[in-house]
Amino acid sequence: MRRVSIYELDPGMIVARAIFNSEERVLLHAGVELNEKYIHGLQKAGVMSVYIRDELFDESDAVSDIISEKTRLKAIRTLKESFNLLEKKHQLNLHAVKNTVDEIIDEIIANPNTLVSLTDIRSFDDYTYAHSVNVGVLSIMSGVSLNYERSQLKELGVGALLHDIGKIKIDKNILNKPDDLSPEEFTEIKQHSKAGFDILRQHSGLSLLSAHIAFQHHERWDGQGYPRQLSGEEIHEYARIVAVADVYDALVADRPYRPAYSVTQAISILKRMTGLFLDPQCVKAFLNNIAVYPLGCLLELNTGELGAVIDINRKTPAQPVVRVLYDRNWRLLTPYELDLSKNSALVVKNVLSERQIKELKKNL
Repeated sequence: MRRVSIYELDPGMIVARAIFNSEERVLLHAGVELNEKYIHGLQKAGVMSVYIRDELFDESDAVSDIISEKTRLKAIRTLKESFNLLEKKHQLNLHAVKNTVDEIIDEIIANPNTLVSLTDIRSFDDYTYAHSVNVGVLSIMSGVSLNYERSQLKELGVGALLHDIGKIKIDKNILNKPDDLSPEEFTEIKQHSKAGFDILRQHSGLSLLSAHIAFQHHERWDGQGYPRQLSGEEIHEYARIVAVADVYDALVADRPYRPAYSVTQAISILKRMTGLFLDPQCVKAFLNNIAVYPLGCLLELNTGELGAVIDINRKTPAQPVVRVLYDRNWRLLTPYELDLSKNSALVVKNVLSERQIKELKKNL
């Protein structure tokens, strides 16, 4: 399967992964054949990309998520309920949040060799909750890479899930504005860090270090961030970890004002931000867990041959296992597999865009 922008979908394509909203209601089931009505409905619901089935891949090539669909949906629901409860009754269900973090930690630890190869599909309305869950998952994975103990992973995970909780104090019209923010609007947005800290530090059952993640996740390594212009190791390491996950997940998500960046583009941006916005050590720990070329993407090798990524090498994620499908002239081959980690002469030249894939299939 592969991820396709809503604008690149065609009637007849088959949905590969079910699409849910934050109430766990299925918008479209896996196996459904798309038509114009479904595509328009997804667009109206704010879903801007879909995983579709591709005949280039076997059923055995199915991509596994880092955490189960059940755990992800439960975590999104828990966060949404927690945010709503806080807004309406000024209460925070820390017990539910901590249980969710425990479940995420258990699944990550149980699958130590799995790299992030999927981007969850979310509607714009559910962005805050899905984003917070992703930041939690990615931050915990970085903590594992940094050899954190269970208690540290839990502090980190709780703070990461709640890092944006201060946004409940921000005008929703500003939060959801599809256009550029005015200087005054951006000044208001920046208040969410301090607001989140003030909310979280009032709860005795929550570590003050977890609360500092909300306070500090927009501080910059070079001291040019907010709200206090902390720099380097003045910023707590938990917040430095969450800052990396926060930036990455925002980049690979579809937003009202732009489509998602590809994984390779997002990694390139992270590397450019390293040492300025982001802690180099935390970026390194983060990238240890990301598949540079996700399962299901089509690559052009330096030989001119084209192939699909079917497996990822944990120690050398930039050198995946590729099923070669076409020769340099785009003629269909008898498929064979190449492990790029075992042949230094073979390198990835390019990741094919959806437009190139369609052109490729049209010429067959």
